[in-house]
Amino acid sequence: MADALSRSRPNAEILAAVLTMSGVVHAAKPQVFDPVVPRSLPGSARFWTRASGYAEWVIAALLASRRTQSIGGLVAATFFVAVFPANVRTLRVVRKRGPVAVAIAVLRLPLQIPLVLMGLSAARADGDRP
Repeated sequence: MADALSRSRPNAEILAAVLTMSGVVHAAKPQVFDPVVPRSLPGSARFWTRASGYAEWVIAALLASRRTQSIGGLVAATFFVAVFPANVRTLRVVRKRGPVAVAIAVLRLPLQIPLVLMGLSAARADGDRP
């Protein structure tokens, strides 16, 4: 099990950093994310933008601790699957911004796969070992 922890720890650390930074961007520039919140969600887009940023910070904290890394990995993988519809919606929103914005949005979609896999890898850790 020590091997699983040593292999999963870098994934947990990378995801914690990515989620922390994404949470910062959600907090600093929520207007960037508001248009991609699916309209089918109840409440305001700003609520969901802020909530997803806070969720990213909570998940990052779970991943940062060896004791909670396993649950953090599962929550991270689930989170990346849950926000995928917003990433798809981004394609429609950025069409007006030009081909570079569209290309970035398209390239972002397959990035979700390694993020989910990294979360699952982090979840395989034995949190009781230092």
